[in-house]
Amino acid sequence: QVLLVESGGGLVQPGGSLRLSCAASGIFFSAYATGWYRQAPGRPRELVASITKGTSPYYADSVKGRFTVSEDNATNTLYLQMDSLKPEDTAAYYCYIPRIDIWSQGAQVTVSS
Repeated sequence: QVLLVESGGGLVQPGGSLRLSCAASGIFFSAYATGWYRQAPGRPRELVASITKGTSPYYADSVKGRFTVSEDNATNTLYLQMDSLKPEDTAAYYCYIPRIDIWSQGAQVTVSS
């Protein structure tokens, strides 16, 4: 059974940082393109960043230069490092493997003073 377990959300002040982790079981991240999505209340889910072996990571314009996606093959974990956070980054964040349509359970990120 494929399972994605996410951790690392929370409350942070504007300008702060958080790191989301997505640990996989049943599959190896290195074999798939993977992505981080977010969904704010009343808005559609949007792609934030994605990573595919052998290509440069993709970032949405709204997070470019502030977010970094990475993958640790030794621990089979996907990361999203979020720096210089803004209130508009507040959302539920999910990791996703499109090829097999598997989502993590999500983690809430709230950026507020």
